[in-house]
Order: sequence, then C-alpha cells, then structure tokens
Amino acid sequence: MKVAEIMSAHIVTVNQTDPVAAAARLMKRHNLGALPVCDDSGKLRGLVTDRDIVTRCVAMDYDPADTPLKEIMTRGILTCRGSDDVRQAASLMAREQVRRVPVTEDGRPVGMVSLADIARRSSFAMEAASLLGDISANVRRG
Repeated sequence: MKVAEIMSAHIVTVNQTDPVAAAARLMKRHNLGALPVCDDSGKLRGLVTDRDIVTRCVAMDYDPADTPLKEIMTRGILTCRGSDDVRQAASLMAREQVRRVPVTEDGRPVGMVSLADIARRSSFAMEAASLLGDISANVRRG
C-alpha cells in the first residue's frame, strides 16, 4: 500500500514569515498539532508543532504576535512521497522517532502521514504497534 492511500490530504500550511500567533490560531481552528512551513514559492522549509510554540517561543518570552515562524520552526525535517510504501514510511518514522511526516511532491507538501493514519489500517497493526514503541522508547522530537 502506498502512503498516498492513507495520508491526510487536507493539509493546512503556513508561510515562514507568518507570526507564531497565526500558526497557533490555525492549529486551534483545525485541531492540528503540527503545520508544514513553506516559503513564498510553496516549498517546504520546516514544520512547526505545538511543542515548538511552547518551548521555542512562549517559554523564551518571545512575543508570538511578532515572532516569525522561521525563528522557531523545526528545520531539516523528514519527508516522504505519496508513492512510497507505507511500511517504508513507518520504518522511517520509527528510526527517527517522529509521529508525523509531511508528504511532498517536487518539494511542496501534498499531505501528512501520521502514526494514527497507519494505525487506522488493520493491515498495519503490527507496524503501528512497533512504531509507537520505538517512538515512546526514547522521545526526541515531533
């Protein structure tokens, strides 16, 4: 099965120059824990999570209304393609201990695949259980 078959295709993105407060409002409105951060051409440049907002902005006493996302976003994020096999994506997520991975085509986000997306498919129950165990064993990021 391919990632495109299970990913969340409805994604909300933000621009790297948007203020942190705008991303937080979008997260609340859409009930999301992470947003892909893009440049003006729509290319993926990073990911901002609710944890990034708390630890890299609020806890540092930065003003969320005046701080651009590029200052707090997570850079160098992992991505996969819609044509990738779900088991490959799960293996990548487990190895890097992340719960979600943006799906890109030509450097632009087209979806997001998460542990929940994998777990919802009974055919991937073992991968989901293993993935959760790997992520929980030594939590590093996202």
